[in-house]
Amino acid sequence: MTLPDWVTLVRAPNPGPMTLDGTNTWLVRAPGGGSVVIDPGPLDEGHLRAVAGHAPVAAILVTHGHEDHTEGVVRLAELTGAPVHRAPVREHLDVDGVSVDSLATPGHTKDSVCFVVRYRGEEIVLTGDTILGRGTTVVAWPDGDLGDYLDSLGRLAAFDGRPALPGHGPALTDTAVAARFYHQHREARLAQVRAALDAGAVDAAEVVARVYADVDRGLWSAAEWSVRAQLAYLRRESHLPPDGLDAT
Repeated sequence: MTLPDWVTLVRAPNPGPMTLDGTNTWLVRAPGGGSVVIDPGPLDEGHLRAVAGHAPVAAILVTHGHEDHTEGVVRLAELTGAPVHRAPVREHLDVDGVSVDSLATPGHTKDSVCFVVRYRGEEIVLTGDTILGRGTTVVAWPDGDLGDYLDSLGRLAAFDGRPALPGHGPALTDTAVAARFYHQHREARLAQVRAALDAGAVDAAEVVARVYADVDRGLWSAAEWSVRAQLAYLRRESHLPPDGLDAT
C-alpha cells in the first residue's frame, strides 16, 4: 500500500524467521516539524544513523520491550538528544500537529502497546508485533497471555479502514480486517490444540508437532510459546481438567 506522505519507513538490516524482512522503524512527521520515531530497532550503527538523519527527532517510542525493537534506543537517543518513551506508554503526544495516542494491547507481551497516529484527517495504527504485515505473531508465553491477546485484537477490530503499520513485514490497508483474521486464526489454533490433546498429546512439544506440522521446524520453539499460552488459556477457561496437561 502507499504510505501517507508524512510517514517514513526505515527498515533495519536484521531479517530472519522471527523478524521477517527486518524490524520496521517508523517515523511520523509533519512537514517542517520534528520526527516521532517508533521502534528504533537493533543496535546497528548504520541503521540508527539513517533514522537520526530524519532530524530533528522529537520523541522515541517503543511498542514493546523485545530487543529487536529496543536494542538501539539508547544509541539513537545519544545521536538525536530525543526523549525516550518506553512501553508501556500511557500518554498523548502532539508534535507539530501530529497526534500520537497509546493503546494498551497486551498479549504478544505484557507491555505491548499500539500507537494511533492522526494528522490532517488521516489516521494510522502502529501495531508493533501485535499485528504483523505477513503471517501471524507469537504469544510469547509466559510474558504473553492469550486471553489478553484476544481482548487486544477485539480493541483493534474497531479501527475499520485504518492502515496498520506493523513491526515487521509490509503495511496493511485495514487494521480491523487484520485483527479479525488474527482472532479467527487463534480460535482455529485453539480448536487444533484441543484436538491434539484428545488424540493423546502428552506435552506442549507433542502438541506443537501435531498442530504445527506444516510449519518450518526452525519456528517450532517459538510455536511452543504460543502452545503453552493456549494451554494456560484453556485451563483458565475450564476447557482442560485440573489434572490435564501441565502448561508450565
